[in-house]
Amino acid sequence: MQDRTYTADAEPGDHVTVAGWVHEIRDLGGIAFLILRDSSGKIQIKFEKDEMDEELVETGLDVSRESVIKVSGDVEEEPRAPTGVEVTPESLEVVAPADPELPLDPSEKVDADLSTRLDNRTLDLRKEEVQTVFEIRSDVLRAVRDQFRDYDCTEINTPKIVATGTEGGTELFPITYFGEEAFMNQSPQLFKQLVAGSNVERVFEIGPIFRAEEHNTPRHLNEATSIDFEGAFCDHTDAMDVAEGIVKAAYESVQENFGDQLEELDLAEDFAVPEGDFPRISYEEALERINATGELDEQLVWGDDLSTPAEEALGQDVGGHYFITDWPSEIKPFYIKDHDDDSELSTGFDLMHPRMELVSGGQREHRHEKLIEGFEQQGLDPDQFEYYTKMFKYGMPPHAGFGLGGERLLMTILGLDNIREAVLFPRDRQRLSP
Repeated sequence: MQDRTYTADAEPGDHVTVAGWVHEIRDLGGIAFLILRDSSGKIQIKFEKDEMDEELVETGLDVSRESVIKVSGDVEEEPRAPTGVEVTPESLEVVAPADPELPLDPSEKVDADLSTRLDNRTLDLRKEEVQTVFEIRSDVLRAVRDQFRDYDCTEINTPKIVATGTEGGTELFPITYFGEEAFMNQSPQLFKQLVAGSNVERVFEIGPIFRAEEHNTPRHLNEATSIDFEGAFCDHTDAMDVAEGIVKAAYESVQENFGDQLEELDLAEDFAVPEGDFPRISYEEALERINATGELDEQLVWGDDLSTPAEEALGQDVGGHYFITDWPSEIKPFYIKDHDDDSELSTGFDLMHPRMELVSGGQREHRHEKLIEGFEQQGLDPDQFEYYTKMFKYGMPPHAGFGLGGERLLMTILGLDNIREAVLFPRDRQRLSP
């Protein structure tokens, strides 16, 4: 629409054509107001019934909320209007009428449960708070990309249809691929390692991952966005440095670009850019601190994974972002390298927010023989991964990396209650549409 003016750009004295959705209609008798909303904001349309064309007034006041309209007229200053200006219409066209019976209220005067919101995501996105969440999501991903580039990383895109799963097991979605069985990829892990082993050295990817876990919690998805890093000639401490920098860059960008919206919309009342270095706590120390809280029914012992209550207890104890390092080798994936001086300890690490895990990473095993041993120890057939393992015969440098959950990052930045609020069209055990 070439002659269209966004509502935020309408100035007193302008003759404009604005287009958008009918947000609200207020009929006060001799005068009435229609609030038109577009992506830039709202503007008031004034109808003086005795002084305007009867058909124009009737069209404007009979249109149902959320209908798409186009209005042309003069902009006048009006301090009492929501944005300080209003349009006196010369013409009004109903471009696309809306059904008067809406499944939810985009004006946010009537709340809707999350399931109803997700079933009607297009309407839900017309709410200012919801739209802001996804504008912030876009900004976070931009900030993350910029920070990776500051770390001299190249963005890559790896296959999402694979012959074998990254970690094997049952957490795979099988598909039929030209008569053969294939799977949706759990992670870009193996591919990003192969690229880091080329002359590119430092790479990152932001893309979907698929896990057939039968979770039904506020923090799990079956299709998620993974923010991945892999760097040649990096060890696990280097990878932790990068992960910390990425998370801080996301917070700093939200603070810089959305500080006003966070206050206006009551998003993330406790929002604060993390300061200082993230503590690095060994797995052994983590067990001790969790057990000392007395929050668990049973004491944790060496080799236990950390349950959600355990993570929450430690998160409350630490009070901010932190790393858990030096995990037992036996509970980390085959591609995680052990410490040279202690084969019982891995170089694996997790980056934690007080609410949940955000990142899993570590230094990778770059020695071919040790890599094959790792496959066999975890009951995986190395022959099924030959495309991956054979490249380790041709000069694979030491390397390290991580995977960061994009939705979990946004969820914790904004204090969202459910991870599905951070996804436009979430995929979980119950939801395959829209």
